[in-house]
Amino acid sequence: MSPDRAPVGALFRRFRERLAAEGPNRIGGTGFRADHGPKVTASRVPLPDGHDTGAGPGARGGRATAADATRAEAGAGPRPRRDVEPRRRRGGGGGGEPLNVPPAEFTSYYGRPVVKPPVWKWDIAAYLFTGGLAAGSSLLAAGGQLTGRPALRRAGRLASLAAVTASAYFLVNDLGRPSRFHHMLRVAKLTSPMSVGTWILAAFGPAAGVAAAAEAAPWLPERGLLGLGRRLLPPAGQAAGLVAAVTAPALATYTGVLLADTAVPSWHEAYPELPAIFAGSALASGAGVGLLAAPTAQAGPARRFAVAGAALELWGAHRVENRLGLLSEPYAIGTAGRLLRTGRALTAAGVTGALLGRRNRALSALSGGALLAAAVCTRFGIFHGGIASTRDPRYTVVPQRERADRRASEQD
Repeated sequence: MSPDRAPVGALFRRFRERLAAEGPNRIGGTGFRADHGPKVTASRVPLPDGHDTGAGPGARGGRATAADATRAEAGAGPRPRRDVEPRRRRGGGGGGEPLNVPPAEFTSYYGRPVVKPPVWKWDIAAYLFTGGLAAGSSLLAAGGQLTGRPALRRAGRLASLAAVTASAYFLVNDLGRPSRFHHMLRVAKLTSPMSVGTWILAAFGPAAGVAAAAEAAPWLPERGLLGLGRRLLPPAGQAAGLVAAVTAPALATYTGVLLADTAVPSWHEAYPELPAIFAGSALASGAGVGLLAAPTAQAGPARRFAVAGAALELWGAHRVENRLGLLSEPYAIGTAGRLLRTGRALTAAGVTGALLGRRNRALSALSGGALLAAAVCTRFGIFHGGIASTRDPRYTVVPQRERADRRASEQD
């Protein structure tokens, strides 16, 4: 053991004697206060030079603490007073627990999105277009069938089959495996737009296929087994074409309901307009097929479809871009804004050309192409507008605050 170091027993005795001398007010003792120390009156806090602190700015509610005396002894002066006016909780009246901290202006966590963007890619936007095209073309084919316009009926049926086939491809491509579409048919849930849409597509597709196959009946031989098909296909095609036409409105609009049923701010808030926009776009795209493929003498129903679809689509687009307040902004800027403005211009040009080109085959075809391009721009514009509204947190936070303020004002 080193000679300059005291034994351990002696050190322990000194430590015990010091604890006994400090008494119960030592740190950790029975008389020690861990909060603010013993309370003394503000006018009787003694300082080392014999003065009192009085009721200075360090007094809290007419009392000073030992911590203030310690600060004064160290020369730091008493603790400054916090002149904060207590706030009351919202809810009206003078009651409620006082709040010393004002409500935080929350935006998002480090500016990150509040709503997770959908994982859908461009194939879902293409699915929105092809579904509307299939529905509009089947309605056009039914109109040609009922009014005795074979060229219009044929164009509508073939376009409907091609579009619904493309829709099935885009949907399966998004699902990842074809078996997932089959698995969705195991359940019919009326409260799920996805489940209802799957069943609508499953009913529409075979009907559109039979109606399109009936157009090949004149090419079949008159005798044998194929001759039987030549005789049976036309009536079966007429019935299937009417079934597809009955299912077409649901196919055209369910995608709008599907988008509005999500948590995407600009889609969810536009729930009254999206089905109308998609219905008008479907009619306009079907009209475009008729104007492209049918002679002008048989394109009368296509021109009427173009006027009705354009009116419905432009009305819905105007409402979406002006009624939603802050949530209308994603539809007016960026990629979505450019697409929707282009779609409006093409729709107006297509309708004008359809009305003026009653006897001009080239102008009628150009009008049909403009209407089809307008439908593509509209569907992709709506899609990109919703995606953009999930990337900026203010499109989620600001409308929520506004709704909360309106509810509070209504309760008051």
